[in-house]
Amino acid sequence: MGSILNTQHTSTTIGAGKTITLAGATGELGRRIATHLRNNGATVRALVRKGSNGANIEVLRSIGASIIEVDYNNTGELINACMGSTCVVSALSGLREVIVDTQTRLLDAAVKAKVPRFIPSDYSIDFTRLKPGSNRNLDLRREFAQRLDAAPIAATSILNGMFTDLLSGDAPLVLSKISRVLYWGNPNQLLDFTTTDDTAAFTAAAALDNETPRYLRIAGEVASIRGLQRAASAALGKPFKLFRAGGLGLLGAMIKITRTVAPNKDDVFPPWQGMQYMHNMFTGLPKLNPLDNDRYPHIQWVTIQQVLERESKS
Repeated sequence: MGSILNTQHTSTTIGAGKTITLAGATGELGRRIATHLRNNGATVRALVRKGSNGANIEVLRSIGASIIEVDYNNTGELINACMGSTCVVSALSGLREVIVDTQTRLLDAAVKAKVPRFIPSDYSIDFTRLKPGSNRNLDLRREFAQRLDAAPIAATSILNGMFTDLLSGDAPLVLSKISRVLYWGNPNQLLDFTTTDDTAAFTAAAALDNETPRYLRIAGEVASIRGLQRAASAALGKPFKLFRAGGLGLLGAMIKITRTVAPNKDDVFPPWQGMQYMHNMFTGLPKLNPLDNDRYPHIQWVTIQQVLERESKS
């Protein structure tokens, strides 16, 4: 579980006079980006699909975001939603129809509305350093990046490694019940971890920064599997041992078998997709370097140990 979303915002002037159009605002990452934008005094236009309702929208309203219902297939509506914005931020999640098709329509709308900047929904390991075909979801981000780079708009992608919040959840490397840290390959390979909330805080800061480069790379903590072992032992108050499931060749074979037996092509995160992500990370190829953590000094990075301690109490 991530930290509880803080719905209270303070009055600051960093984002005064800036309007951010935010797509995917009802997801966890999107809500957190909206909160940090409001904390910095920005005006937030939260795009939601027509007919949407529920607690997530009420949270957005409670922090002062404007709710804009749109049909993502209607370019005219998207242009109107983007008009006058200083940046369009996407936190959309999905497969090709979302990451490529919907984001392309959003990008086209931003260009036609003369929005100066666009932040796509990347939030991942460094897919620019991976070979096509090694990760389906990251291949979609690479494909959209090519369209984004060809568009007449300034773009910035936020790359954050793996969400630290997933370590004992959807990406269970820390197996607390059996006091083991699961891994493949080399236990000394350095890996990048950033909490969802820290990623959101950095994204919000980047959205309010007019001078960002094409890519910004962050890691709340860089740690090897041995580092995870130390963090888990300290956080949970018991010794953890390492559990090597095999080499990267074995993991690659398991991915192929799993993808054949249970393809789940319509799922955004089927089991084999998470395995692909782990394989990518353990190769070391998408290691984030250099890091841009110091760009916004006000962000205090949450460590792996702090996340594990928090989750053990939840």
